[in-house]
Amino acid sequence: MSNVFFANGGGEANEGMIKLARKYSFDKYGLGRSTIIPLKNSFHGRTMAALTATGQDKFHNYFFPFVEGFKFAEANSLDSLKEAAGDDTCAVMVELVQGEGGVLPLDKDYVQSVAKLCAEKDWLLLVDEVQTGIGRTGSLFAFQQYGILPDVCSFAKGIAGGLPMSGIMANEKCKGVLTPGTHGTTFGANPVCGAAGLVVQEILSDEFLKDVQEKGAYLRAQIEALGLACFGKTRGLGLMIGIEMAEGYQNKEVADKLVEAGLLVLTAGPGMRLLPPLAITKEEMDAGVGIMKKTLS
Repeated sequence: MSNVFFANGGGEANEGMIKLARKYSFDKYGLGRSTIIPLKNSFHGRTMAALTATGQDKFHNYFFPFVEGFKFAEANSLDSLKEAAGDDTCAVMVELVQGEGGVLPLDKDYVQSVAKLCAEKDWLLLVDEVQTGIGRTGSLFAFQQYGILPDVCSFAKGIAGGLPMSGIMANEKCKGVLTPGTHGTTFGANPVCGAAGLVVQEILSDEFLKDVQEKGAYLRAQIEALGLACFGKTRGLGLMIGIEMAEGYQNKEVADKLVEAGLLVLTAGPGMRLLPPLAITKEEMDAGVGIMKKTLS
């Protein structure tokens, strides 16, 4: 995937990915084939098209009307996808791990079936790796763990080590789709962020990524070993970890207690989400688990 357009943030990258899909379809098929199918429980950003593609009603309040041309399918259901699709479909848009929705990894067989269907129908497979990409899941991109190669992939967050940078990568059949004037950016890939991105690229070695996998497995094991009454199962990939809440416990109440005690966690869906720095040490993980034990026991 050597065709890259750089931007500034995740929402902007996903807007570009949506535009590329529609432009590809228009160039090849003309009008009438512009519908994109995202998944329910997804999150793709807060700009208007990305917000429309987000499959959670709680993010939609206040901002009606939305952008036309999106139909939702249930995650992990190929039948639901086929039911949502039609002659007007141009692309399918997925997060391989639904982060904001609760850190829910998609089933590998399902993802591979979606990729096969997209290839058969000439729908573009759009993979949103804004949160999962750049080492977060223990591989450079999560799609590498699913045995697929998307047509277009968005990335952001860690690409420049905290500086504002994002982008989309596309395969050869999408090369040249976004012609001059059809898309653009003022500050994308500016020299400062580009320099930071080169440093990140140097850091993301195979050894570093393996370390992320091992850290994630260690942290999940330590959390589960606590046996806290408020926690259910853990799940995720690499250092993208979700914690289910046991029956009778509210994620916000639990998260607020931990934040007050000095441990920064996020709510996600009905559970909690941990996204520690990829460079976190064992001592720092142990300290965080210690705060959980002291605060929630």
